[in-house]
Amino acid sequence: MEEYALAIQRLIEPEPVFGDIKNNLGFKRFLLRDLPKVNLEVEWLSLSHNLRKSSHRRKKQRS
Repeated sequence: MEEYALAIQRLIEPEPVFGDIKNNLGFKRFLLRDLPKVNLEVEWLSLSHNLRKSSHRRKKQRS
């Protein structure tokens, strides 16, 4: 893929997730230091994002 296509793909896939985590969850900076701890913190943020997303889908299906 050319560089422009990769940039467009990047906007479509992960950027909204990071925006949601920063805006809706109030994430500003990592609380932990050291790469393994930061990776763990990212995993917790991803888990909370996915759980919220799943919860919203289930609410829509019920109504």
